[in-house]
Amino acid sequence: MRDGAVLRADVFRPRGEGRHPVLLSYGGYGKNLPMQDAYPAAWEILLEQCPEVLEGSSGQFMSWELPDPERWVPFGYTVVRVDARGTGRSPGVMDNMSAVEADDIYDSIEWAASQPWSTGRIGLTGVSYMAIVQWTAASRRPPHLAAFCPWEGASDWYRDVSRHGGILSEFSRNWSKAQPLKVQHGLGARGWTNSFTGELASGSEELTDDELARNRVDIYAGMQESQFDNDYYRSRSGRLADIEVPLLSAGNWGGDGLHLRGNVEGYVDAGSEQKWLEIHGGNHFARFYSREGVDLQRRFFDFFLKGEGDWGNEPPVQLQIRHPGEKFVLRKESEWPIGRTDWRKVFLDVATLSLEDAPRETARATFDALGGGLDLRTAPFPHATEITGPLACRLWISSSTTDADVFVVLRLFDPDGREVLFEGAVDPQVPLSQGWLRASHRELDEARSRPYRPYHPHTSEKPLSPGEVVELAIEIWPTSIVVPKGHVLGLTVLGRDFDHGQGRGAEGMMSLDSTGVGPFVHNDPVDRPSEVLAATRITVLSGPEHPSELLLPVIPDAESV
Repeated sequence: MRDGAVLRADVFRPRGEGRHPVLLSYGGYGKNLPMQDAYPAAWEILLEQCPEVLEGSSGQFMSWELPDPERWVPFGYTVVRVDARGTGRSPGVMDNMSAVEADDIYDSIEWAASQPWSTGRIGLTGVSYMAIVQWTAASRRPPHLAAFCPWEGASDWYRDVSRHGGILSEFSRNWSKAQPLKVQHGLGARGWTNSFTGELASGSEELTDDELARNRVDIYAGMQESQFDNDYYRSRSGRLADIEVPLLSAGNWGGDGLHLRGNVEGYVDAGSEQKWLEIHGGNHFARFYSREGVDLQRRFFDFFLKGEGDWGNEPPVQLQIRHPGEKFVLRKESEWPIGRTDWRKVFLDVATLSLEDAPRETARATFDALGGGLDLRTAPFPHATEITGPLACRLWISSSTTDADVFVVLRLFDPDGREVLFEGAVDPQVPLSQGWLRASHRELDEARSRPYRPYHPHTSEKPLSPGEVVELAIEIWPTSIVVPKGHVLGLTVLGRDFDHGQGRGAEGMMSLDSTGVGPFVHNDPVDRPSEVLAATRITVLSGPEHPSELLLPVIPDAESV
């Protein structure tokens, strides 16, 4: 690296002496750690959902969220997998998804381009961690980066990862303990051993607990200390306008809390002239390895790294339109949001707990911040209706204290009143979508805001006076659903995280019971003191003078209905 540090990489090459384009991944989960060893439950789910992953592959080199070299090398690619500094077999200080890592990726790209087995055309690939760092690295414009495919990642460290609507998410604290810390370099024999090769995933060096602690940056502590969007977050976020190379950004409709917004906003704001957006459903990892997912990635990389195929004729937006029962119908579009969207407002009536076509009489309803909130419903839909795109909710509220954290949840109910839930990225049962906003962060950046996607600078706070009525513009992350005839949309307004109350043991990589929000909870005692929450009562107003409303992206005459 430019500072003299040495990182460890695995290089998988086609046989022979030829030159080949390179697919490079950089991340902190251990390149030498098979999925079967570290994530056995996820591995079993993957084999159940996508048994084709073992066609032509032993699976022994399938590491978490990294491409399978046994799949990609026969396509004529060299696969390079780099352990982030301080993780796996790379020594150094672990500072996950930092500016240092972005520089490391830049240097890794240029190293790979200079090797005798490389054509000098490098693509970046990988899921989640390995996707997030692609945005920051691409914005540095490495000369030999030819294209990149961030799959279910994030591009804004503040809004996508750390502070939803200004409210601190506890995900990073729990994630650090569950994943990166378990492969920190220096664990030696105390860490994982690759069951196929016998290699130590975290290297042979043995460091003491004190030495390990000194060799890592506590990223969650940085989030706790930084309430507002500042250099701490910007250094971990991509400068999207600076990105020039072709990109394929893949998000997940069920990725609320981490794995959707950044893929959409990254696509929209990237400076690249050639860019594509794909959004799918299902869990966080299966589609990346599936036959359909690999074919999608291969067509993209073949075109830009090899000059082969017809990907350049592909429409810029590919959406898997969602139906109840985990049914998806592919539709390609020319833009995002969809140009023919019928932006339809429904208005809250808190007196009848309904969503109406026009404001009703003036009303107000109050709930405890830690209580059950308000559940509002539409009338049954008279015919099947598609809702696909970004959403926004404008609420008129007051608080009994000087602030209020507001959580809004878009839901679907069948004709018998049962909630329809969907497989999410990291929770097996999630609602349609969610949004968050801390009332003291309600200031809008008018230049960057859109009616369907409010944008808050999060650079200062404007405390409330108890009882003061203010308007909140709340971003709800994008969704897609074809609402069947007779079904009902719901909007739940809360002062805490949503819980669907249906229970179910979580599956996959996180050992959590399903509540509908997965690991993206907001209960940090510093950010949300229990004594303040216990004293907070939130009032929502509706009617002609305070028209609280929900903006829906209805797609007229959709072929998917």
